[in-house]
Amino acid sequence: MDSTERPLRIPPEMAIYAEKHDIFHLIQTLVRNLMVDKPDDPIQYLINFLEMDNVDVPRIILLGPPASGKRTVAKKLCKHTQAVHITFSDILKDDNDLTRAAQSYHDKKQNVPKDLWIQLIQQRLSKPDCVRRGWVLEAIPKTQEEALCLQEAGITPDHVVMLEAPDVVLIERSSGKRIDPVTGDVYHVTFMWPESEEVAQRLETPRTLMAVELMSRMLQKYHTEAHALKRTYHNCLKIINADQPHVDVFSQVLNFICTPQHSPSPYTPRILLFGPPGAGKSLQAKLIAKKYGIINICCGELLKAVSADESHMGELIKPYLESEQRVPSSIVLQILTERLSRMDCTTRGWVLHGFPRDVEQAEILHKSHFTPNRVFFLEITDDIAIERLALRAVDPVTGEWYHSVYKPPPGPEVQARLRFNPQHSEAQLLMRLKEYWSQTVSLQAFYPQAVYINADQDPHTVFESLESRLVGQLPKILTNLQTNEG
Repeated sequence: MDSTERPLRIPPEMAIYAEKHDIFHLIQTLVRNLMVDKPDDPIQYLINFLEMDNVDVPRIILLGPPASGKRTVAKKLCKHTQAVHITFSDILKDDNDLTRAAQSYHDKKQNVPKDLWIQLIQQRLSKPDCVRRGWVLEAIPKTQEEALCLQEAGITPDHVVMLEAPDVVLIERSSGKRIDPVTGDVYHVTFMWPESEEVAQRLETPRTLMAVELMSRMLQKYHTEAHALKRTYHNCLKIINADQPHVDVFSQVLNFICTPQHSPSPYTPRILLFGPPGAGKSLQAKLIAKKYGIINICCGELLKAVSADESHMGELIKPYLESEQRVPSSIVLQILTERLSRMDCTTRGWVLHGFPRDVEQAEILHKSHFTPNRVFFLEITDDIAIERLALRAVDPVTGEWYHSVYKPPPGPEVQARLRFNPQHSEAQLLMRLKEYWSQTVSLQAFYPQAVYINADQDPHTVFESLESRLVGQLPKILTNLQTNEG
């Protein structure tokens, strides 16, 4: 390793502190609002923003086909959360140069250009009421193109609700819709009649009551964009069946938007894999690292790589490896902490196997602040471990691994040149297994929240079991990592 180019190291305490105090979400909120509001004085804006009583105001997008109940749900949401209800028609009621330009397109029954459209949205959301109270965008965006424009402008919702119902139900609702001219509230002759007789008497049939043919065309147009919108907002989307009493629909919507989408806070996965020889730790670590873009660290391979360097540390551990002796824990930890402190591990996370081997090493790792947030024990019996390893050999010509039972060599020529690993002899394996089990009970007690996985299955089945526990515990960061890797 070139000593003149030292990798940037980040103390592990930083990540732990950030997770504990929700720093990741705070920074995400600040940056997002800067991008949306684009203030002339960013520093003063951030100061004012942090001085607000509640920086985590609602930012909700409510989508759905015509007659699905968006207006009713949006009004109830705003009443409950004090957020600002925003529709595109309401935005056009403002009297300024942008709205007048947009209105001219509407008068000509032309689509508003997307640059003008996004400026109108940004202008509205940057007003003090939206910054202070949050917002509910009703039927905005209508297309994936509009959704992407919002994202490019930094307008990202915390929650997206999409209402769905069969077209037959929506067409029936459309024909029975009634409007309160005083409040603008929407009612229905069958599904939602007002309790107040006074309100019921003043209800009016909408002037824009659609014929079945027109409604069908509008539904078809909506469906062509709905799937793309679902993909765009899949990380924060909740689809709710609107073909039920409006009280139940609103209850489900409210329950969703009251669930913080940033909890648990985004943090880097720090994963430990334990298991006896032959349990498949290396393979599972590779699968996890490949899918989620985190760093795979096998302690044994790391020591070999350092030994191959011409560094002082490499020269120090080389005699231990050449004589097949265990490298002292203090030296291993020094090498391991240097690797775990690098930028890639700190920002992307890591999956570690081969260390710690006993409670003493686990305590040293813990005191160094490299605390795992997920620990797995891969479990197999000794008989399975011996069967997996003792019957495995490598072709020195091709580097291909074969197994006498599961993957026999293709012919006698390959069979003749196979090489078995001396460490995989039954006697050696029994010693290693005995050593592993002598430490396992103490390690399991040290990591009481560990998850136990049956590793006597197909490797991909084992990976699915691991992944289900990972995604359940680390949903946001793993999803983001998977998206970025893709």
